[in-house]
Amino acid sequence: MKIAKVILDVQAIQLDRPFDYLVPEELVDIIQPGIRVIVPFGPRSVQGFVIDIGENTDIKKLKQITKILDVEPILNKELLELGTWLSNQTLCMQISSYQAMLPVALKAKYEKEIVLTESCNLDDLHSNLKGLLSSKHTINWTEVEEKPEIFKLVKQEIQRGNVEVQYLVKNRANKKTHKVLTLEKSVEDILQIINTFPQQAAKQKEVLEFFIEKNLDSYPRLSLMQELSITDSPLKGLIKKNLLKEREVEIYRDPHAQKRFKKTTPLPLTVEQQSAIMPILQSIEESKHQSYLLFGVTGSGKTEVYLQSIEEVLKRGKQAIVLVPEISLTPQMVERFKGRFGSSVAVLHSGLSVGEKYDEWRKIHRKEVNVVVGARSAVFAPFDNLGIIIIDEEHETSYKQEENPRYHARDVAIWRGKYHQCPVVLGSATPTLETFARSSKGVYQLLTLSKRMHDKGMPDVEIIDMREELREGNRSMFSKLLFEKMQDRLEKGEQTVLFLNRRGYSTFIMCRDCGFVVNCHECDISLTYHRNEQKVKCHYCGHEEKVPSLCPSCNSEHIRFFGTGTQKVEEEIGKLLPNARIIRMDVDTTSRKGSHEKLLTAFGEGRADILLGTQMIAKGLDFPKVTLVGVLTADTMLHLPDFRSSEKTFQLLTQVSGRAGRHELPGEVVIQTYTPEHYSVQLASGHDYMQFYQTEMGLRKIHQYPPFYFLALVTISHPEITKVVSVTEKISSYLLNHLSNKAIVLGPVASPIPRIKNRYRYQCMIKYKDEPLLRHYLKEIMSHYQKDMQQELQITIDMNPYMMM
Repeated sequence: MKIAKVILDVQAIQLDRPFDYLVPEELVDIIQPGIRVIVPFGPRSVQGFVIDIGENTDIKKLKQITKILDVEPILNKELLELGTWLSNQTLCMQISSYQAMLPVALKAKYEKEIVLTESCNLDDLHSNLKGLLSSKHTINWTEVEEKPEIFKLVKQEIQRGNVEVQYLVKNRANKKTHKVLTLEKSVEDILQIINTFPQQAAKQKEVLEFFIEKNLDSYPRLSLMQELSITDSPLKGLIKKNLLKEREVEIYRDPHAQKRFKKTTPLPLTVEQQSAIMPILQSIEESKHQSYLLFGVTGSGKTEVYLQSIEEVLKRGKQAIVLVPEISLTPQMVERFKGRFGSSVAVLHSGLSVGEKYDEWRKIHRKEVNVVVGARSAVFAPFDNLGIIIIDEEHETSYKQEENPRYHARDVAIWRGKYHQCPVVLGSATPTLETFARSSKGVYQLLTLSKRMHDKGMPDVEIIDMREELREGNRSMFSKLLFEKMQDRLEKGEQTVLFLNRRGYSTFIMCRDCGFVVNCHECDISLTYHRNEQKVKCHYCGHEEKVPSLCPSCNSEHIRFFGTGTQKVEEEIGKLLPNARIIRMDVDTTSRKGSHEKLLTAFGEGRADILLGTQMIAKGLDFPKVTLVGVLTADTMLHLPDFRSSEKTFQLLTQVSGRAGRHELPGEVVIQTYTPEHYSVQLASGHDYMQFYQTEMGLRKIHQYPPFYFLALVTISHPEITKVVSVTEKISSYLLNHLSNKAIVLGPVASPIPRIKNRYRYQCMIKYKDEPLLRHYLKEIMSHYQKDMQQELQITIDMNPYMMM
C-alpha cells in the first residue's frame, strides 16, 4: 500500500500541511514526488502536489487519488525543498510557493457544473430545468448564477437531492499542434503508382512529385497547400488511397521564430574585465559556491563578463540562469544572448502570451535549452545541473515580489547557488546598500570595473535649478540649457533621450480657487489625468471617470492639471521643435504585445530624434547616436515616504546618465530639479557611488534602517476603520510583549495610502537585529486571526519590505 503526501491547492492557513491519500494500484509505478494530482476534498475535487510517497499513515479510512495531471514530475527534488524553505522565509503557504515556480498555464482552473444525481429521474425536475438538462446533461455554474430564476430552482432541486454540484479541475496547459503529412509507401512504389494516375488527378501527381523531388518523408499540411497553391481535396484523395498519412505533431509557440539572430563571438577582454572574470571562472572550475558583486560603471562591459562566464559553464555541460529586470529585458538584451548561444536560450518575460511562456518553460523542463534569460520568476527555472546564476542590475526593486510569496530573487538565487555549489554573480553600477555592505564585510566577493569600454569617459552632467528658471520667467518644462542642447542635437542629426519619472498626461487635477483635488472615491489617492481618453484614472484600483469641467466643491471653472506627464511633454516638444520626430514610451504606448520592441527598433534605426519615456528607458539601452540625456523631474521620488527614496533617486539618475555617449560620440546629461542641493542629485551628477554609500550609510545607522537592521512590515486592512485600528493595536502590543527589548515596534499607524478599494489600511513595522522567534510569533498572529481572515479582514506580512506605501 503506497500513501502519497499531498499539498492541496486550497488557500487556508489551517490546511497548510500535507494530507495523506491512497495511491491506486494502477498508478503505483507512475506517481512520484513533484507530480500534480486531482484528489477529493470534502464535496469537491482539488489539485494538489505530491511531495512524498510513504507506506504508513495514521488515518483509518483513506480517500484515493482520483487522477494524475503529469506523467513526469514538474517540480524536481530541489524545487520541492526550495518551496518549503520559501514558505518558511516569507511566511506564505506552501501551495503559494509551488504555484510561483510554475507558468500560468499549469495553474489549475476550477469550474463548477450542475449534474443529475444517480437516483434522480428527469421527469422529477421542474420543467425549466428539465429542458436545460435533457439537452446538455450538465449546466455550467456561471450560466446559473447569471439567471436568478434558474438559480432559485437549482437551489431547491439540490435540497431535494435531484441535482448536485460537481467541482471540476480544468488544465489550462494546451499544447500547440499542426497537421503533418507523411508518405506511406516507398519512392519506387510511388513512382509506379503515379504513372497509372488519370488526367484529372494532375494535382495529386504534383503533390507526390513534390515529396520525391525534395526527398521528404513528411511535410506540414498547411505549408504544402501554400507552396503548391492547392486546395484540400487532392490531399484528401491521396489519404483515401493510403498514399499519404496525416497526423498531429506538437510544435512550440516561439516568440522569436521570425527573427534571425546574428551570430557573435567572444570579444577580447580588458585588463579589468580579465581580473573580474578570473575568480568566477575559478569557482566554476572547482564547483564551489561563492556570491560575487560585479560593481561596474555603466558601459564598462559587464555583459561580456556574463557571456564568457556562461560559455565556460556550457563547456562543462551545465546550465545557466540570467535574471534581468523586466524593463531592461529589451530586444537588445535578448539579441546579445541569442546571438552568442543561439537556440539553446529560452526567454521568459511578461510580454509573452500564456502559451508562449508555457512552451519556453517546457523547453527548459525537457532539457532542450541550457540558458534561461528572464525576469524575476525565471530564478525558478527547472534546471537540475546549474553552473551559474547571474542577476544583472541587482539593485532593481522589481526583483522583489509584492504579493505572496513575497520573495526576493537574490535570496532564491543564493539558496540555489548553495544547493548546486555554483557561483552567483550580482551585477550593478549602483548596488543596493545591503549588497555593497555585504561585499565590504566579505560575505560577497567584490569585483570592480571602474572604467568604460575603450576608455570612453563618463558623460558630463549639469544640474539645473528649476527654481532659478522660474525666477527668470521661464515657465516651460525645459530649462534654457536643455532646450538649446536639444536644438543643437537636432541640427547635428544626433539623438536625445528624455526621461520623466511619470506616466499619463499630468499628475493630478486641482481647483485653483478652493484647492480641491480630484481623488478616487475608493482610495485615498489623487486620480491621474489621461489625455487620449479625456479621463482621470486611479492607478491602484482601476476606477476611471470623465474629467470634470467645473470644480465639484465650489463650481469654479479654474480646475487645472498639475504636474507633468509624458503626453504633456510630447505636446510641448511638438510646439517648440515642430520638426523633431518623437517616440514616446510609457505604460500607455507599450501595453500591446511587441510594441516595446517596435518602438525601440524604430529609434535604433534612426527613425526618430527624441526618445521620451518613463522608467522603462532608464536601463539596458545602448544606442550609438544618443549624445544627450535630459532628466525632466529628478526629484519625483525624493519626497515619497520611503527610507530608500534617496537611494532610488541616486540609482535612477546614474542609470539614466549612463545611456549617453556609450560609443564614438561624447555624451552630455542635463538634470532638472527643484532640490539641486540634495546629496543624491549632487553625487549622481559626479557618478560618485562611494561617497553616496558613505553618506547614506551614516543616515541609515542613525535612523536604524537596513543594512543595520532587518525590517518586517505587517499591514492590516478592513472596510471598517474601527476594526483595523483595534486589530493593529492588538498585534503591536502582542509583538511588544513577546519580542526582546532590542526589537523596535513602530505603530499602529495609518499606511501612507490609508485607503484602497474602500478598505482602510493600518500597519506596524518591526526593526530588529536578531529575533530567532519573530517568524514563530508572526505565524501565531496569522493563525489567531484566521477566522476573521475568512471574512473581511486581511493581514499581510512582508519580511523584507521594498514597498512602504
